[in-house]
Amino acid sequence: MRTRKVQILVIGVLILWTFVTYYILLHNNSAQSDTKQKEQQQLKQLFPKALLEQSKSLKLSDTLVSFLKLKYMNQETSTTPKITIVAAEISNELQEQQPKTTVTTSAQIPTKTYLANGEPVIPILVFACNRISVVKCLENLVQYRPSVEQFPIIVSQDCGDELTKQAIQSFGNQLTLIEQPDQSDIMVLPKEKKFKGYYKIARHYGWALNTTFHIGFEYVVIVEDDLNVAPDFFEYFLATHKLLKQDKSLWCVSAWNDNGKANVVDIGSPELLYRTDFFPGLGWMLTKDLWSELSVKWPKSFWDDWIRHPEQRKDRVCIRPEISRTRTFGKIGVSNGLFFDKYLKHIKLSEHFVHFTKMNLSYLLKDNYDNTFLKQVYVLPLVTFDELRRNLIAKEGPVRIQYNNRDQYKRITRMLGLMDDFKSGVPRTAYHGIVSFYYNKRRVHLAPSANWKGYDLSWS
Repeated sequence: MRTRKVQILVIGVLILWTFVTYYILLHNNSAQSDTKQKEQQQLKQLFPKALLEQSKSLKLSDTLVSFLKLKYMNQETSTTPKITIVAAEISNELQEQQPKTTVTTSAQIPTKTYLANGEPVIPILVFACNRISVVKCLENLVQYRPSVEQFPIIVSQDCGDELTKQAIQSFGNQLTLIEQPDQSDIMVLPKEKKFKGYYKIARHYGWALNTTFHIGFEYVVIVEDDLNVAPDFFEYFLATHKLLKQDKSLWCVSAWNDNGKANVVDIGSPELLYRTDFFPGLGWMLTKDLWSELSVKWPKSFWDDWIRHPEQRKDRVCIRPEISRTRTFGKIGVSNGLFFDKYLKHIKLSEHFVHFTKMNLSYLLKDNYDNTFLKQVYVLPLVTFDELRRNLIAKEGPVRIQYNNRDQYKRITRMLGLMDDFKSGVPRTAYHGIVSFYYNKRRVHLAPSANWKGYDLSWS
């Protein structure tokens, strides 16, 4: 009996010990759980604060970067009065787009179109978007500009990029900033979405040229925001603008030579100028009369290819130099560096100041040029590329290489390091099919046969 009581007592103690142990463990777990919950709650409270502080830090960094950029560019604030200009509509906007209301933009465009001595005022119209490197272009133009009054610089900005705008405004009253007011999206076909940038460029060009010529200027020189100019850039256009009025077969003067790499130009002849059927662009001058003709049918995109088409060109030609008076530094852009590494970065920029205004440039007028240049080319010795490359030509002086078809032309130009493409059937720099360049210390003319019948669109 006593043994049974002892057993019951032992069992009771074990049960009590089990309950006590369970209670202690349960209490400790509850305490740890409370602690974790408190820690989690504290983290939840701290996390938004951390994000806020991070956001403040990022904003502070952005502000600091912006300040340093503006400090580097020596920002100034223009205090000159402004006038209001109504934005002109481009005649053939995409029909899918909704009609736009007339928008105004503030600008300080000079209204004087002629100097007291009768010389025309020739504005330099710079096209900008979202590259603050436009500063390099503007510094260059301001550096070489001989007269603020005769060559006002007008910067037309698209895209609405604030940092680029501030960079342009840092030049104060040395230039005028106008802003393309229509920043609406452009509706394009799905297959053309990757080309939307070209649509915006065409819209910008149309608006800016309408706005500038509306003032009454007879001439405008167009410069892209990624161009440097030569010391005699202004002198070049000052001397050649008269040719555009004298010769109706001329429709532009360009500062660019598409085949202007240092190894294929005559560095010793910076004064040499040519006529060309190819529209070069990249720093070019046009007249008010030409813009009146083109503006009413201005294209929705790819304006430079459009302007090279026979329907626009109408057998008219441009003036171009032996050595370029512009050079592009803009590898990054809408064209994604097309041709830049292979050609554009190797273009030679003229370093010598040529007094073009003191020269007789009448040799560039059509009758004079055709009677001399064309006749001279076809009496030159006919050689092969191999003879030229190996320097096997007995006589010194200029020579001619003949091509008879598209494939032959492309093969020769590639071997020579020239640009081999065509636009509307016209080779770059060609005049009557003749492409002139400098090779192995002699003038070379790559020319079709003497009975040439004209450009073939199928070659493009």
